[in-house]
Parts: sequence; C-alpha cells; structure tokens
Amino acid sequence: MHGRGVALAEVTEPMIEDYVALLRAAGRAPSSVNRALVAVRSLHRFLVDEGYAGSDPAGEVGGRRVPEGLPKALREDEIERLLVAVVGDDAVARRDRAIVEVLYGTGARISELVGLSLADVDVHAGLLRVFGKGAKERVVPLGRPARAALTQWLASAGRGALAPARWARRGDAEAVFLNARGGRLSRQGAWAIVRKYAEKAGLRGRLTPHVLRHSCATHMLDHGADIRAVQELLGHASVSTTQVYTKVSAERLRRVYEAAHPRATAAAGRGSPPPG
Repeated sequence: MHGRGVALAEVTEPMIEDYVALLRAAGRAPSSVNRALVAVRSLHRFLVDEGYAGSDPAGEVGGRRVPEGLPKALREDEIERLLVAVVGDDAVARRDRAIVEVLYGTGARISELVGLSLADVDVHAGLLRVFGKGAKERVVPLGRPARAALTQWLASAGRGALAPARWARRGDAEAVFLNARGGRLSRQGAWAIVRKYAEKAGLRGRLTPHVLRHSCATHMLDHGADIRAVQELLGHASVSTTQVYTKVSAERLRRVYEAAHPRATAAAGRGSPPPG
C-alpha cells in the first residue's frame, strides 16, 4: 500500500480502514472520502476479477454518509436585484433579460432553456414546452414578466437582430436563444450570461447554474404552492426530490420566527408565573 511499502496482494481490510480514517482526520469532505474509497474498491475488484488476488479487502469498508445538501435559494429581494441588473433595449439585453426571467419564472434547467426551439414557445398562451432529463416533455406556464421579456426578445429588434443572413446549422434556425454569432446558445454561454448579471447585482459567488431553479421552487412553496404542482413544474420524477424544498422553506420560517418573535429564544417560563 502506498506510504507503507505494502504490495497490493498484501493489503488488508484494516489497512484500508486506516486509510479512510487518515482522510477523515485530514479534514476531507465526506464526498471526497467516498470518491477515494470508490477508487480503492475499483482497483481491488479489478485485481479479483482478473485473478491477481483471491479476495477483495475493500468490499466491506464503509464510506462516510454525505449530508443531504439544501438548495441555496436567493432571497426574493436578491432575485429582484438580479432581474433589474439587465438594462438596455438592444438585442443582447433583450435576450439576457428573457433568459433570466424564464429561468426564474419557470424553474427550467439551463440545459432545458438552451434546448428550446421556436415551436416550443407559445407566448400568446403563456406556455413553454421543455424537454428534461431522459427527453421527458412537460409544459410549463410563463408568468407575465417572463412572457413580456420573451415577446421583446422574439421581435425583429431582438432575436431578428442576431439572426445571421445564412444559418450555419439547421438546428440554429429553430433555436430560441442565439449567441452573438447567430448560433444556438450553449449551456456554458447561458450560464456565463447569468453569472455576469449576478456580479453586477452584487451576488458574486452566490449563484450556481441551478440556483434560479432552486429559488423558483422555494419561493413558490413559501407563498403556499402545493408541492405536487411544484413537482410538475420542475419535472421531478418523484415528489421526494421536491420535498427538499419544503425543508428549505421550513428552515427559513424557523429563522424568521427566531429573529422576530420575542419569546422564540427566551428561556422557558422566564418572567412568567408558574403553571397551575
């Protein structure tokens, strides 16, 4: 084993457990420890499968439990700062405003957004058809701000101004969102646009590609939306995936309560007459 001068065939289960303990002691994140353990397991499984070893010393070594992460939704006032950071009426500004409004307004993934074709948009009815994971199709509603932003972008002064005289690829001609060269906007390009306005709004480091999706779901639940409706909007196969957002909302409610209620953090019974 590396660091001990032990041959692979002589590695034992306690040695691997010591290795995992060493990683933990070094402050590695649970996910990092688990990735390292997966690599060790794969190596020893390969040795067994190929006949180089008679047993797998890593097979019974357990990894670290990875804490369930909660989506880091922005506050509603922070979302407002992001939305108003897009200024101007030129084609690029119209496109960027539509991107941010649609991502937050529908909870769509960035990959779903850049995959939109013109036939998927019904501005008059206020509907979008998006294709999620596994090419699963769903129809989502457009709120008034997202609808208005899309209408402006799809006008001749918006998308029409970025459309080339000759399309390089057939799929580009049907793309809703275009890059500066007139091709279909990529996922990386859309994310760079969102990040640009996040920095303008003073939210640098607060955004990930999914944060507007997280914020959409969390804010809907905060305002009383049914969890099944949010599940359908986001395209989650299981409601258990959506339920993580209820934990976010409950945690936010707890923080607000503790900050605002005069008895939230007071010692029980302090200043009150005894019961009975």
